[in-house]
Amino acid sequence: MEAVVLAAGYSSRAKAFKMTLPLGQMTVLEHTISKFEGLCSRVIVIGGFKAEHVQEEMAKICDKNAYSFQIKFVFNKNFSKGMFTSIQKGVSEIIAPCFFITPGDCPLVKKETVRQLAEHKGNVVIPSFNYKGGHPIKLSSEVKQKILDTNPESNLREVLGGFEKKYMNVDDPGVLMDVDTPEDYQKAIEYYDKV
Repeated sequence: MEAVVLAAGYSSRAKAFKMTLPLGQMTVLEHTISKFEGLCSRVIVIGGFKAEHVQEEMAKICDKNAYSFQIKFVFNKNFSKGMFTSIQKGVSEIIAPCFFITPGDCPLVKKETVRQLAEHKGNVVIPSFNYKGGHPIKLSSEVKQKILDTNPESNLREVLGGFEKKYMNVDDPGVLMDVDTPEDYQKAIEYYDKV
């Protein structure tokens, strides 16, 4: 298994560069990456806007030697054209038969949820809390090919529309929690302190 973590966006609504915001002892990005420990051989982080901050953060993460997987940084020069270009860039690096994909600002997913997703069969497996789909999602090599063959101006929702989706109900509100705004970040801190 491998994972693609999307960290190329502008963070425009967050009023700060959200990937490096602190959450407990780690940053938002490290929390997101850490969930793949023991499940993935490689985590591919896609950078774009403020890529140097992402690279600095990744260097710190690698220096800790806390993870068994390889972390690879890939720069998406077309990041300003939208998230799907980052997805395509990340997916083009995948060699495993199935992989996870997640935005870098989803730090509160339980590790157990990711483990359950890894064991679930299907081309498209989506964790769901209170009947709402969240992240990370698990995709097969068939989906990978379709993503790569699709017009870069399209989006992931359109691609996944051509596949049967399997929703996996989980007791994990973290699958729906991202850090898009200062309010989201405040909620994330409160939730993290409680868990």
